[in-house]
Amino acid sequence: MAALLAVNSGASLWGPYRNVWTTVENALLKRQPEAVHVLDLLLKKHKPDFISLFKNPAKSPQQHEKIQKASTEGIAIKGQQGTRLLPEALIKEAFILSDLFNIGEVAAVELLLAGEHQQPHFPGLTRGLVAVLLYWDGKRCIANSLRTLIQSRKGKTFTLDLSPEVESMTTKFTDDLMDSGLTQKILTLVSQIDVNNEFDKLQKERGLGNEKHRKEVSDLIKESRQSLAESLFSWACQTPLNKDDTLLLIGYLEKISVEADGTLDSVNLYLLMALLYCFDVGFLEQGTEDRDELMQQTPLLTERQYVAAIHQRLQDSQPWKLSGLQATVRLAWALALRGVSQLTEVTALAEFTEADEILAEMAIGGNAFLFLTDAVVGADIFSQEEFFIRRIHTLVTDFLTRMPMKVKQLRNRAEEDARLIHMSLQMGNEPPTSLRRDLEHVLLLIGELYRKDPFHLELALEFWCPTEPLHNTNLMGSYLGVAHQRPPQRQVLLSKFVRQMSDLLPPTMYIPYLKMLQGLASGPQCAHYCFSFLKANGSSHAENLQAGSPVSWDHFFHSLMLYHEHLRRDIPSTDLIHQRHPPLRGITQREMDGLVAFLQVTTTVIEWSESARLALCEHAQWTPVIVMLGLLQCSIPPVLKAELLKTLTAFGKSPEIAASLWQSLEHTQILQTVRPTGQRQAAGIEVELNEIESRAEEYPLTRAFCTLIGTLVESYFPANLGAGLRVPGFEPYLQFLRDTVFLRFRTRAYRRPAEKWEVAEAVLDVFYKLLRDYEPQPEDFVEQYVEMQGEEKAAYKPPGFSLMHHLLNESPMLELCLSLLEEGVIQLDTYAPFPGKKHLEKAVSCCFMLLNLTLQKENLFMDLLRESHLSLIVTPLEQLLQGINPRSKKADHVVNIARYLYHGTSNPELAFESAKILCSISSNANIQAKIVGDFTQDSKVSQKLMAGFVECLDSEDSEEVANPLEEIEEETKRSTVHHETKIHILNLLITSLEMKQPNLALYLLGFELKKPVSTTNLQDSGVLGFPRTCLHSILDILKKGTDGRTGPVAVVESPHLAELCYQVIYQLCACADTSGPTMRYLRTSQDFLVTQLHHLPFSVKAHEISTLSQMSWLMKTVSIELRITSLNRQRSHTQRLLNLLLDDMPVRPYIADAESGMEDDNRNVNAFLHFDTSSKVRRKILSILDSINFTQEIPEPLQLDFFDRISIEQVITNCEHKDRNSQTVCNVKLLRRVLVAEINSLQGLAAIGQRPLLLEEINTILQYAVERNKMFQCLHAKRHVLDSWRQLVEVILTACPQDLIPAEQRQLIIRDLLQDLHDKILDDEATKDLMAVVAGAVFTLTVHLSHCIRTEQKQPMSALGANTSQYVLLLDGSFTAPPGTDTLSAGFASIGDSSLHMILRKLLEFILKTGGGLQRVRTHLYGALLYYLQIAQRPDEPDTLEAANKTMWERLTAPEDVFSKLQRDNLAIFETYGAALMEVICRDSCDGREIGRMLALALLDRIVCVDKQQRWLLYLCNSGYLQALVDSLVQEDVILQNLLNPQPPLLKALLIYESKMAFLTRVAKSQPGALELLRAGVLLRLAQCQVYDMRPDTHQHGLYGMRDGPVFIPAPLERYRQILLPALQLCQVILTSSMAQHLQVAGQILQFLIAHSDTIHAILRTKEGSLGSLQELALLTGIISKAALPEVISDLASALNEGPMIELHGHVGRLQRLCLSLLNRFGGSDKLRQLTLQDDGSHVDGVSKKDDMELAMQQICSNVMEYCHTLMLQNSPNLQQMVCLFTPSLTESSGSSSRDASRIEPQTSLFPSWRLPSLGIVLSLLKQCSSDFFTYYDIHRQSVSKLQNVEQLPPDEIKELCQSETPVGVDKISTTQKYLLARRRLVKLINSRAKLLSICCYIIETCLFILWRHLEYYLLQCTPSDSQDTLFSSRRFQDTLNSNRSADPRAPNKLSQQDVEMLQREGANLFGESLQKRLLDIESMYCKVRSRHSFIQALLRRIRGLLRVSRA
Repeated sequence: MAALLAVNSGASLWGPYRNVWTTVENALLKRQPEAVHVLDLLLKKHKPDFISLFKNPAKSPQQHEKIQKASTEGIAIKGQQGTRLLPEALIKEAFILSDLFNIGEVAAVELLLAGEHQQPHFPGLTRGLVAVLLYWDGKRCIANSLRTLIQSRKGKTFTLDLSPEVESMTTKFTDDLMDSGLTQKILTLVSQIDVNNEFDKLQKERGLGNEKHRKEVSDLIKESRQSLAESLFSWACQTPLNKDDTLLLIGYLEKISVEADGTLDSVNLYLLMALLYCFDVGFLEQGTEDRDELMQQTPLLTERQYVAAIHQRLQDSQPWKLSGLQATVRLAWALALRGVSQLTEVTALAEFTEADEILAEMAIGGNAFLFLTDAVVGADIFSQEEFFIRRIHTLVTDFLTRMPMKVKQLRNRAEEDARLIHMSLQMGNEPPTSLRRDLEHVLLLIGELYRKDPFHLELALEFWCPTEPLHNTNLMGSYLGVAHQRPPQRQVLLSKFVRQMSDLLPPTMYIPYLKMLQGLASGPQCAHYCFSFLKANGSSHAENLQAGSPVSWDHFFHSLMLYHEHLRRDIPSTDLIHQRHPPLRGITQREMDGLVAFLQVTTTVIEWSESARLALCEHAQWTPVIVMLGLLQCSIPPVLKAELLKTLTAFGKSPEIAASLWQSLEHTQILQTVRPTGQRQAAGIEVELNEIESRAEEYPLTRAFCTLIGTLVESYFPANLGAGLRVPGFEPYLQFLRDTVFLRFRTRAYRRPAEKWEVAEAVLDVFYKLLRDYEPQPEDFVEQYVEMQGEEKAAYKPPGFSLMHHLLNESPMLELCLSLLEEGVIQLDTYAPFPGKKHLEKAVSCCFMLLNLTLQKENLFMDLLRESHLSLIVTPLEQLLQGINPRSKKADHVVNIARYLYHGTSNPELAFESAKILCSISSNANIQAKIVGDFTQDSKVSQKLMAGFVECLDSEDSEEVANPLEEIEEETKRSTVHHETKIHILNLLITSLEMKQPNLALYLLGFELKKPVSTTNLQDSGVLGFPRTCLHSILDILKKGTDGRTGPVAVVESPHLAELCYQVIYQLCACADTSGPTMRYLRTSQDFLVTQLHHLPFSVKAHEISTLSQMSWLMKTVSIELRITSLNRQRSHTQRLLNLLLDDMPVRPYIADAESGMEDDNRNVNAFLHFDTSSKVRRKILSILDSINFTQEIPEPLQLDFFDRISIEQVITNCEHKDRNSQTVCNVKLLRRVLVAEINSLQGLAAIGQRPLLLEEINTILQYAVERNKMFQCLHAKRHVLDSWRQLVEVILTACPQDLIPAEQRQLIIRDLLQDLHDKILDDEATKDLMAVVAGAVFTLTVHLSHCIRTEQKQPMSALGANTSQYVLLLDGSFTAPPGTDTLSAGFASIGDSSLHMILRKLLEFILKTGGGLQRVRTHLYGALLYYLQIAQRPDEPDTLEAANKTMWERLTAPEDVFSKLQRDNLAIFETYGAALMEVICRDSCDGREIGRMLALALLDRIVCVDKQQRWLLYLCNSGYLQALVDSLVQEDVILQNLLNPQPPLLKALLIYESKMAFLTRVAKSQPGALELLRAGVLLRLAQCQVYDMRPDTHQHGLYGMRDGPVFIPAPLERYRQILLPALQLCQVILTSSMAQHLQVAGQILQFLIAHSDTIHAILRTKEGSLGSLQELALLTGIISKAALPEVISDLASALNEGPMIELHGHVGRLQRLCLSLLNRFGGSDKLRQLTLQDDGSHVDGVSKKDDMELAMQQICSNVMEYCHTLMLQNSPNLQQMVCLFTPSLTESSGSSSRDASRIEPQTSLFPSWRLPSLGIVLSLLKQCSSDFFTYYDIHRQSVSKLQNVEQLPPDEIKELCQSETPVGVDKISTTQKYLLARRRLVKLINSRAKLLSICCYIIETCLFILWRHLEYYLLQCTPSDSQDTLFSSRRFQDTLNSNRSADPRAPNKLSQQDVEMLQREGANLFGESLQKRLLDIESMYCKVRSRHSFIQALLRRIRGLLRVSRA
């Protein structure tokens, strides 16, 4: 039983029916091919529902019992497991609902559950009330479906243009329904269902909610009834009903009655029309192909019983409830019989067809035509249905053409009646009352039928038959063919009827005939014919009035002139014109009615036909405008005056007439603008309004006057209206309209309530037009004066200015407008019809439009006001809207405006205007918080406002119009308004989201306002009481259609809307506060991004710009999602998105929760690595790129005849502005105004004659501007989408976990992306505007390709032991993997060398394609090229100290590795592009943007490095680029000097300088390069630069001083070092490279040092111990050790005189002394103290710089020792002659030994700064280095061991190693990346220690050598002496150093014996066994491995011998 009674959660009485209607709509109305199959299935499934039609499931005791127990036992729900307990309240409601609608209990429960689910869509309603709506919505859906299915049938009247298969399917289905008695069911239901009865039932059970709910229920019931009636009507239109059904229909119509206003309601009208179409045989006259088939289907022609039965029924004398309806049906039947009788095919029905005359007589007797006029044509719905109009047209014309005798009979009867009336009047009797008025009714029916023509059918053309051939074939009438073709007989008869009626027209028929003419003149062609007819009807001589017809222009205008003459004579005094009861002598009521009727005909004709308008106005005899204005001055009733004004309004539509009409108005003083002196009271229309109309409580004249002014303002606005008589201007008219009409309209009394709103609408419409056409101009804000009668008066401002002033102040006008808005929304909230509702809505709409215009123009207005000196005070409108409402005493104006959105369904135009205003004022950040406060102050109002916004966004009836300039139907227009409202709401959200919090967007999207926004927990609507918000609506718009193949429906149907929806989603995800809640909601509740990504790329050719923008926002959102999920380690989410984007396999459904949380590695790999190439698909990321068209159509250049093209281009540029998306586009409206103003300024007849041609050319220019705008927008969209695509690719490659994309796959993806990008941009037609974005993407991809290939490595050390280990790289195919590991392919084996070569070629082609310009693009490409070239660089290998195991021969004969091969191939590819490529890169290195120059220099650096053939170097030299670079050093000297200021300018120059020096250093590394640089004079240029002399003071900018400054801008001293160090490096490299010209180079470098000697001395003397200082010293000592040498001095001496020579010796001597003094600092124990001091503070980015400082100190010591070594060798020609550099003492002392101090004191005072170091310094350095060596060696060995076993290291150590490389974000990276970083750090450590070991070893060897030479000299070659003279005087020492002469052989003999013994003793003590052992160990561990020589051992042996020390 439970299974049988399972509840359908979708409600079987609603959900399925809703689904059926949606499918029917998609398949039949929207013609979606994929919906047809679904429709077929649904129709088969729901056929019983259509057959039973509205039949509800019956109640049953079982169901009642089951539901009764559902609160304890529960109830099963379909599609859900288990049972659900129902609350008691719901069960109780279910039983009420079951009784109310007489439905089964289960169905009632289903409705309530569905109501509960749908409740968020209906805020404020309970589930029961929602269930009532759903019940009737289900009925409506099934009725609508039935109607549409029947409309799609194949038939005789209309077609939906469906395929034959669909037509056949629906025809068969509906035939089955009809066979099962559909007609009876429909008629029964229509009879049974009554809104009032249903409401009574609902009211009893409290089933009705608020007013809106009542309105919705009422509308649903009415629509259900109407759709049922429409179904029958549609059937009858297509296929006539059979006999029984027709009789049933007649039976139904017999009993119906009319509404209170005398019309038929819509249901009964449809059913009457259904019957009339059953009797229609007019389709047979069309002669279509299927005529015979249609005849067979028409029972009227084929079934005798049918005709007999109907005939008998209609002849029955039994009266119907509506006799007029009975008469109408009889008339239709009579005409049908007459039509059948005229068919030759039908002969068997003669006995019936003969009775047509009798039936027709009965019909006329029953007042059929009166009924048709009042009850049928008078119904509101009549003019909304085209086929109603066509059927009644056929009925009337059939009567006139098929029954001419009847018509004649009516005419005769009318004439007879007219004579009787005339006679009665003559005799003074009352006219007889029993006279029939049938002909009058016919004429009035014709007039009413054609008066409105909403579908522009112009059916009335059948009544006009041209009497002469016309040149314009468009005016020929309703038949087709050639101009001279004979008109059809029907048209001839109808036109004859019109003409004959005018001949001898009875007076009683005069007004009806004119009303008929008015109807027949409706339409452009009809009006033309009517004008010609009335013109031809008149006499050629106006004097002979009797000759012409009274129905003619002649007669009418002559009569008007006579009235004017007569009335003008009657009133001699102007003061009597406007008396309370003016005398009416000369015009009777009947005459007035006739005048009004003819005026209405005139108005209709001239409204439709411009030619008629001009012809009448220019007619010399008639002068209608003058006569009418004259009559307006006479004493005639206001009604007639109003009609005259309406006619003048129609004339005023032509600008030519309007211009003169303004002057005439002013002249006649209809509105008194000039009051003559002595006039007692005002005159004119103002008095009419205040005195006459107000008392009569009717205001036709005022309304007509407002309409006239509105039309005239639109046609032609006069510049100097009233000039000469008064102060010229429009102001008096505006004052009257504003102060007298508008401001007082609410306080006046109205006999007809609707007229109040008609007056408001008319006057507000004028204000709107005035403000719309106003553009604030600077001259408006200057007080101007005019001279009037000798005195100056202030000139009037333009009316737009005055309106702006009133609307930007708290004026009565603004107050009334806002009050109107409030009253309007209060009235609409009642949901009840009231008199004048449409006019109120129109008035409110005008108020809205006024406010909108004010908001648009206020910024310009206020800017101009500020610039002027006008004493006006204005306030921005958005602030005024925040003011207090006098009625409610609250600041609720904005709330009132927003409340209109709640009526978006019923009043879309008002909702649109409301949204527009809200969108405008939301751009003001200051009032956002205030508006949010107002909106949320009252919870009920807040709920209602939210519902309004949501309802507008949820509206399904919206349509985007492709071309807004085209004429669109009313229904489409309504849909467009809905669409535009959505656009404004979304723009409001987008604008608000950029504002500070709280803002409107957060409120509308459902975020927390009282708590932090980030704490919001977004839910589906209804969950935990969460309301339905705009976010839900937006997501629903985008989700619709994603479950099918086609993708989001909005993308195709409303692309701009979809674009904005995606933008809102992106902004929510991008904003820090809203990102968390939004992305969590999208990910968990919606799975939004995955479903959307499935359908990328979108491809809608017609809307390319919007489609591209949609993809942009979506991709940006996906990028954020990937980044966030990666950071939060939500791997499964990241994986799904990556699979979607990167998979090249067909997409399979993803099982969301079936998988375990983390996918295993196999699944990850398998997701990408498929080898079944046959089923491969294109990766989605590539498909998206494919969808972007890189070509761009450019508008054709302008070809102009009149305007100058260059000037026009300039004007277009001047009219450019930024639109909402910050795109620069041309303001087309402004451009048009500028061009039209230019034309208007032209003078002369020639200009007037050429005006049409000029206007045509303006249109051409405007079209060009529109196309140009479209081009700019398209390019912007393409750049945007490309940038988003690039961002997405970057995030995939950078932010996502590396292990989710296997390395091989990553390389293949990057290769594919690069190749596709290059192919698209290198296409010949690709636009250059996209190059910048593409270049950026290419750069990113190349970086990742390089990174991917370079970091793809195996375990860096094999496990075979230290001796045999090798560093194995995947890139190098020559290395073999150690045993026991899987062999992987080479690093770019996955993409291959050929792919890399292809990428390089494309890159180079791209660079060349950029040509001379686009350097910014090339900047990216140079960066990409640099990264590409890095691939071929051999990575850093750890120096394991075992490389020397290979012999030189082994190294020379080793095969070429992949790095060298790739480098060679790269170079070969470069060479294929020749000098063109060289020229581009070299030019960029010397000129252009700074970043471009830097990268070009870096690229040249890299190429020169690998270019072994020196081709690039040769080109650089030959083309002069190298010389230019060298010369620029001096040119930029001043700029670099400025950089040393404490507050420097930009550091660009410094960066350029560094790049330049790096490149020159690279060039100098080769011998030819160094020679070229010398030839270019680089060292001379460096010597000339003064920046090197500007070293900042050290003490001012010490270590702590540097740390206080900004991080990015270094301290001045640091900047100085950035300038100096590259110069020193360059000198060092040149010295090293140019060995052949060593002396020459060293001499130039020495000159460089001397040129900047002060700086050099300062550096050598500095006591600072920072890293920078040490690096300076290291470089400087390196240069001095190779340049300041005796042999260099000797070389220079040959070219110098004695003076310069002495100076040179002085400089060199100082350098030598300062260098040797450095040993005191760095050679002894001081070094350790300095390191300790520096290590406590010098941390940069978390990495200690101690290592670098240590290296620099060792380098300094090494350089100084090398210098000492070189000096000794160059100054000592043999072992016996030697220069001693150290005193003979082995104690560490900075000066002479203590015992010598007294002896040297007098001498040293001459050179206080120069003290010789002792040999103890050397020995101390030796010890220190030997100790350091072992420390370094241990660290080196440990690091190598760690590198071999990285994976086994503890996590903390791995983390520490990683932090040394990357100080931040270590916790977020994957384990694989951590190992990679750890390896990189260890390799650096190993190589750093290896370098230190090498330096230590060199220092040890040099120290030993110097020690041995000095000891040998002191102990063996010097003879001790006890002389008191100091042996080592400073002067003597200096001379020996600086001369080439050998030392005086006698000097050494002065060493005392005591010194020698002391030296020997100290040596023996200090040079002990431990030191010797350590040194020997060093040699065995390191030196032998490196050089295979026993140098240390030999020196030790000699020193031991000298000191007589025992062997260690």
